Amino acid sequence: MKILLAAINAKYIHSNLGVYSLKAYADRGRSFEERQRCPVEIGEYTINHQMDRILRDIYKRKPDFVGFSCYIWNIQYVRQLVRNLAKVLPETVIWLGGPEVSYDGEKILEEEPAAAGVMLGEGEETFLELIQYYGRAGLSPEKGEEAGKTLENEGIMARIQGIAFRAVSGEIKTTQKRPLLPMDQIPFPYKDLRGMENRILYYESSRGCPYSCSYCLSSIEKTVRFRGLPLVKRELDFFLKNRARQVKFVDRTFNCDKEHCLEIWKYILDHDNGVTNFHFEISADLINDKQLDIMRQMRPGLIQLEIGVQTANPAAVREIRRIMDLERLEQTVGKIREYGNIHQHLDLIAGLPFEDMDSFRLSFDRVYRMRPDQLQLGFLKVLKGSHMAEMAEEYGLNFHQEPPYEVLSTKWLDYGQILELKAVEEMTEVYYNSGQFRFTLREMEKGWQSPYEMFRALGDYYGEQGLMELNHSRLARYEILWDFLGQQDPDRRETYRDLLMVDLYLRENIKSRPGFARDQSRYKTWIRDFFMEEYKDPRYLKGYDGYDNRQMSKMAHVEAMRDGRLVLFDYRNRDPLSHNAKAVEVGRLGNG
Repeated sequence: MKILLAAINAKYIHSNLGVYSLKAYADRGRSFEERQRCPVEIGEYTINHQMDRILRDIYKRKPDFVGFSCYIWNIQYVRQLVRNLAKVLPETVIWLGGPEVSYDGEKILEEEPAAAGVMLGEGEETFLELIQYYGRAGLSPEKGEEAGKTLENEGIMARIQGIAFRAVSGEIKTTQKRPLLPMDQIPFPYKDLRGMENRILYYESSRGCPYSCSYCLSSIEKTVRFRGLPLVKRELDFFLKNRARQVKFVDRTFNCDKEHCLEIWKYILDHDNGVTNFHFEISADLINDKQLDIMRQMRPGLIQLEIGVQTANPAAVREIRRIMDLERLEQTVGKIREYGNIHQHLDLIAGLPFEDMDSFRLSFDRVYRMRPDQLQLGFLKVLKGSHMAEMAEEYGLNFHQEPPYEVLSTKWLDYGQILELKAVEEMTEVYYNSGQFRFTLREMEKGWQSPYEMFRALGDYYGEQGLMELNHSRLARYEILWDFLGQQDPDRRETYRDLLMVDLYLRENIKSRPGFARDQSRYKTWIRDFFMEEYKDPRYLKGYDGYDNRQMSKMAHVEAMRDGRLVLFDYRNRDPLSHNAKAVEVGRLGNG
């Protein structure tokens, strides 16, 4: 019997920890002969693949059993595949699992008659028992469709905990909930990194969450199970020795246990390979001085932090059953920012109860002023099985009935206001989170009452000019911002011209200059002589040995500002966090 675990990821750079964990557990739990007789394969795809391409690949593999990993971002694709796969491989047994099907397995089976069953909740041991069931004597691949179709076999399947399945009568049955596994019993999911060199590798040192945030499914378990630190350290060694580019911990609140967190951070600090980046989702208000001291010593880029603020409205915080000391969080984010070595990503959620427009503006402005490297403005998703879904009527929550179940309106926000927030989200993503307009934005902030109003005005301009739905090149974003600022703040137009050019050249030594760029012809001789002197006796351009002055002039750039300052952009020496070129003033020639 041939078994396929199919994962449809959001992007190519992602990997699916779930299917790798299921395979690792199943391989360890079976004998060599069983693994040979019933091998488990993994097929990873993305939602950007054409559906026929995925269907073709699965068909050519000719599996007898297919398990699909289901999430809000892929469930619609999975449903289509299940329906079509049953037509082209009618003998293949199809099972579903994952958070998007775990809380209404019976309903899913009613809607998807081609699926044989649903794994509910944590799947490692369930999957092992299922494939042992299908592979046992008398249930050969050719008879896969008959598995569970006799009263005797139905009785065997009914003893598998944590599933919903079809009985002989056609009735859909749900078995007893499966107890949770100790984390150390779950094997490490990776054997080698062949084919995964440029992808994000996901890892978990704990499961569950101690908090009860009403919008989150992790709160349902209400317990946290930790992987033993000796085991975690051995597994971290695998990533470090293989020089993985990024390892993303999927622990819901990584630092909920201070000692567990501290020991792991100490270990990656002491064993840093100079390459691997580790991503953690944390509660910043729980960080203590010992952890801060460890973070302060880290190589720039060794770790990055995702911090869920969600809202600065105390009433909303209480209503969603979140525990947070916002002032302490703010202080911690500020300290980490001062270290200059750790990327911080702060999250807000629009559409929470008791959050109206005035409240959300205040939340946005407060988080923006914390100066995170990224400010993620997300929208409430009303997930099946969450407390938020139970409270939807009371909150006047209207949301999409199809995944990802995103909010449309609440008692406190109408749909028009949600659309305004969508425009602010887009502008924040393009102009703030890209990190490409830092100097220009700092100057722009002086011209508006608040950061929120600045991005709202920019979003309005995009809408009025019919720009919102178009794809724009990086250079076009600068041109649009130049035109916008010319309308909004013409008195500082020349200041913005300089700042836009600084932001532009910090990232890239562009060959095609924007239309607003200042004429540099009067500085040509000075710039040529500068590179000649640097070739003979380098003062600013270190690390260019072996290159002549012409090559150096192509590998670095000098830009003249309005006041005659000449700024050098050195692309061989970049900031390890922002990746911006090193910029330094190298001369002044009077007013430009």
